[in-house]
Amino acid sequence: MSRKCFIAILVALSSILLFQGCDKKDTDDGDQQTGTVTGIVYSASASSTLTTVLEASPLAGARVEVSGGSLSATTDAQGRYIIENVPSGSQTLNASASGYASASAAITVPENGTITQNFTLLPASSGDTYYVSPSGNNANAGTSDSPWATPGYASRQLKPGDTLIILPGTYSLSVYDDDIILPPAGTESAWITIKGQNGTPPKLEGSENLVYAIDISNSSYIRIQNLEITSASGKVIRDGIAGKEHNIIGVILEDLYIHHINEFGINISDVNDIQILNCRLDYCGLGSIGSPVGYLGGWRNAKISGCSLSYSGHFYNGGENPYDRPDGFGIEPSNGPIEISDTTAEHNLGDGLDSKSANTYIHHCIVANNRCDGVKLWGGGSKIENTLIYGTGDGDSTGSDWAGIVIGTDQSGASFQIINVTLHENAERQGYPIYVQYDNPVPVTVLLRNTIIANAQGHAHFGDSVTLNADHNLFYMPTRDDQVYANGRNYTYAELSMLGDGNTYGDPLFLSPAWGITGNYRLGAGSPALNTGTSNGAPADDLEHTARPQGTGYDKGSFEQ
Repeated sequence: MSRKCFIAILVALSSILLFQGCDKKDTDDGDQQTGTVTGIVYSASASSTLTTVLEASPLAGARVEVSGGSLSATTDAQGRYIIENVPSGSQTLNASASGYASASAAITVPENGTITQNFTLLPASSGDTYYVSPSGNNANAGTSDSPWATPGYASRQLKPGDTLIILPGTYSLSVYDDDIILPPAGTESAWITIKGQNGTPPKLEGSENLVYAIDISNSSYIRIQNLEITSASGKVIRDGIAGKEHNIIGVILEDLYIHHINEFGINISDVNDIQILNCRLDYCGLGSIGSPVGYLGGWRNAKISGCSLSYSGHFYNGGENPYDRPDGFGIEPSNGPIEISDTTAEHNLGDGLDSKSANTYIHHCIVANNRCDGVKLWGGGSKIENTLIYGTGDGDSTGSDWAGIVIGTDQSGASFQIINVTLHENAERQGYPIYVQYDNPVPVTVLLRNTIIANAQGHAHFGDSVTLNADHNLFYMPTRDDQVYANGRNYTYAELSMLGDGNTYGDPLFLSPAWGITGNYRLGAGSPALNTGTSNGAPADDLEHTARPQGTGYDKGSFEQ
């Protein structure tokens, strides 16, 4: 599911209409709807071991093109590209740059909309390329003319620098452990790549209670791209990709569709330098991304971008799901840093994004209609920015402890930031929209700025151990006088200015607020959130990457208009 959107462009094409840089496109009725493709191309330097993927280098001068035509773009100094007037529907996008291995992705371009597709290019490898085909034979040489038959066997033949291309088709994974893809470790200068053929992901179907489809526990410097991993007609496969009990270094998981898995889509305990890019992980029984307790620092230098982490817990084969809170993202204590951007987490039976890691940075995300908490943070140095959070309870009005944002830590002196966030509740549900250190005596500091908190039955609650610095926020809980509890007291709607500069009360006038379904949280004309925020510490753009400011001042909330 696309996360990053720009202003929709409606382009009516007649049977003869030319745009600079694009060919004429015809359909049976002479009309062809189009959309926009945008994203960032990153470079992953093998020699640097992805030192800090949070600072991964944008790649300028890379070429991104739509297959089968003349539509293309070259990335700018920030690695960004935009291709407009792309015919809607299924397309294949190719990214290339001198000195790097090319990459491709299958995309679906929305009519009159925008889809985001990021790429990470690895240095060109000097290793060998091997192939797997449903019509192959494991006695073959593994070449394109004489491919192997099973991905499990093929993965065991690789050496550092090699690439394994799994050709289109369906592959049955049922035999332990022969059918498990079990690649060896690459090296800093010679990564191992396992991927589906450009634009056409092969389907890996698990059954017979197989523990996982891909095991990277003993792997490092590995890239896995363009695969579909699922159960065979609903039969049991536990994890999609697993890595446990070892310290894994250097992982790129890109353009994966992992769904209808009994346990976790991705389940990794200790990893340093991991990127999960443009992946869709839906309908996983215990969670889209999870982790056992790590003993070597847990997740470190992790980047998740352009992903869908949704519908966790809505699929489980084998009786009642033993886990009552399947999260979109939920990891055990880790050192971090972790960055989650341009990602959607919705309709999970647990939390949307639940990070026990220190230094978690969540931005440009939509966290919507999750049964339990929206965003939950446990580690100091964490920040939520340019994020839309709504629909806690997913349409269920039963009173609960769940909230749109929950912060709780035993780390004394920890700090947290919430900047340009839109948080919307439904007054039918008994609960707080946000609570921090509810009954925890450990002192922490919270910065709340340019944020909208609206329509909850309860007030925004900051426990007595919290030092709250709040400015330029908009509160709107119309069913109660007190809007905020902080500093050991309640603040009514008439007292919000006493909480800090620029704090106000009023209806934000969202265009189409919702609960249990998709809402539109852009601001309507006359909203008190328009042009009333502060530029101090505000991000340079908004949820949709529109530059701030657009009017006479900065807007409050996640959208800039």
